[in-house]
Amino acid sequence: MKYMLLTYLDEKAWLALPAEEQERQMKACGPHVEKLLRTSKLLAGGPLHPTTTATTLRNREGKRMITDGPFAETREQLGGYTIVEADDLDDAIAIAAGFLGESTLASIEVRPILTFDGTPAAPPRVGSS
Repeated sequence: MKYMLLTYLDEKAWLALPAEEQERQMKACGPHVEKLLRTSKLLAGGPLHPTTTATTLRNREGKRMITDGPFAETREQLGGYTIVEADDLDDAIAIAAGFLGESTLASIEVRPILTFDGTPAAPPRVGSS
């Protein structure tokens, strides 16, 4: 089953970290990512640019509204996503825990992906046809 792991963090706290610390925390996930790639469990994912780069679309009273910025002001912001193949929720939770490591900066929401006939839930794996 496919799961989406949504990584949330306090964007201001993340951006306040020195670049070296941001890089160290990102590299700490490297061995976990390599393991997921070897086992074909990592399907897609990546960090997101800050919410200041977001654009939100809405329909209101028959008109499309485009707003600069995120959908809502929150204490934590969506910082990245990962799509994984997991045996079940427990497996997906274990995969998510590997991304957290010892860091207390982020939290990860684990959600199963609904599938619809004819619509892929994730990009095809490299080398698959």
